[in-house]
Amino acid sequence: MEYLEALKSREKLKDSPWPDVRERSDALIKSSTLRLRQMGLSRTQINAMTSESVDPTNLLLSETGGSVWVYAQIYEYEAGTVKAGQTMEVTSLAFPGRNLKGRVVAVDTVLDPETRTLRARGEIQNPEGLLKPEMFVDTVIHVDLGRKLALPEEALIDTGTRQFVFVQKSPGKFEPRPVKVGRKTEEYYEILSGLKEGEEVVTSGNFLIDSESRLKAALSQTGAGGAHQH
Repeated sequence: MEYLEALKSREKLKDSPWPDVRERSDALIKSSTLRLRQMGLSRTQINAMTSESVDPTNLLLSETGGSVWVYAQIYEYEAGTVKAGQTMEVTSLAFPGRNLKGRVVAVDTVLDPETRTLRARGEIQNPEGLLKPEMFVDTVIHVDLGRKLALPEEALIDTGTRQFVFVQKSPGKFEPRPVKVGRKTEEYYEILSGLKEGEEVVTSGNFLIDSESRLKAALSQTGAGGAHQH
């Protein structure tokens, strides 16, 4: 790796009588360190690379019995939830039914301007050498969000500018209620405001389709829906 090579070079040149040579060596180490920091590695992790027990080749190449690095793209809205130490699971169409596990080691600190994603680097156990360099895989990162009030995805009505649910007030009687939702996980939305634990909401598809049409029509007439003409 560039960082390790830079360290070796500085060690060889530490007694050089030429100051500019030593300065270039130090500059190379600084630039290598900066790139590693942008990749999400902490200073402790970077310093650990100098350990004799760490062999970067084993992480870059799929040697049987070792580990490999897997890079997962994290969307911008997920950036605040993925952290080093979390469990990462990897699957591939190349070996159906197999689930390889490891952990997130680092998360990039610089967003890719084209894809609007960050890279999460995981160290995955690869005992049989199944994972190969440049292979595409599916990754799942387990994130503990704690205890949250959640709403089924099918219960939410999104008008484009506002979000509503229909809350049951009494048997057969419902009212629209504006809500604010947070993160989406699988088939549920996190509720930030608008609902209390124990309140019943409508999830029936036919009811919601009809209610959404009437709700959008009412909001459009009052101007609350943000409707406009081109």
